[in-house]
Amino acid sequence: MKLSVIGASRGIGRKVVEESLERGHTVTAMSRSASQTFTDAPEALTVLDGDATDPADVARATEGVEAVILTLGVPKDMRVLKPTTLFSDATRVLIAAMEAADIKRLLTVTGFGAGDSAEKLSTPERLTQKALLGRAYADKDLQEKLIRDSTLDWTIARPGILSDNRKSNAYKVLVEKETWRNGLINRADVADFLVTAAEEGSHIHQTPALQR
Repeated sequence: MKLSVIGASRGIGRKVVEESLERGHTVTAMSRSASQTFTDAPEALTVLDGDATDPADVARATEGVEAVILTLGVPKDMRVLKPTTLFSDATRVLIAAMEAADIKRLLTVTGFGAGDSAEKLSTPERLTQKALLGRAYADKDLQEKLIRDSTLDWTIARPGILSDNRKSNAYKVLVEKETWRNGLINRADVADFLVTAAEEGSHIHQTPALQR
């Protein structure tokens, strides 16, 4: 399978690239610093330095692929407290590129607390998320709406609190709203879910919560 991973250099995106290559897929990996991350790229990996909000870069990153996995992350420094439109801006550009190229399959990561999953946060969780991640999640809410309103075959994964432990293959995929709850999950397990869903064409038009 030919996959594009946008936001590929760190976190979940890097794990998606690694998981995809392990399964024998052909991958185009794009981020601002992709060439610094993937310095010894195998033949199955095309590495592109690019901006997820630049239409020309996104068109290059999605050329000839069967599915796109969008994994833009939240900054780990004080920038997280500032207003952002990165997630919605990149999503607008990506949807336009995919629709123009007739690529239907989109998988992306927002997070538990985005969209209607916010209803399932406890009061302490809601207050903490609003204080630390409120501006980022406001834009993730818009990102989810843009995806839902598109013509694409989308899946929006909402992982809980992320860790860097090894892949466990023992995580839960909570599809029904009444089962949603926050919890821990490894980035490698989120990557496993995304690649599997791309392979199987599963969880289309669903927003599963992911946790151990």
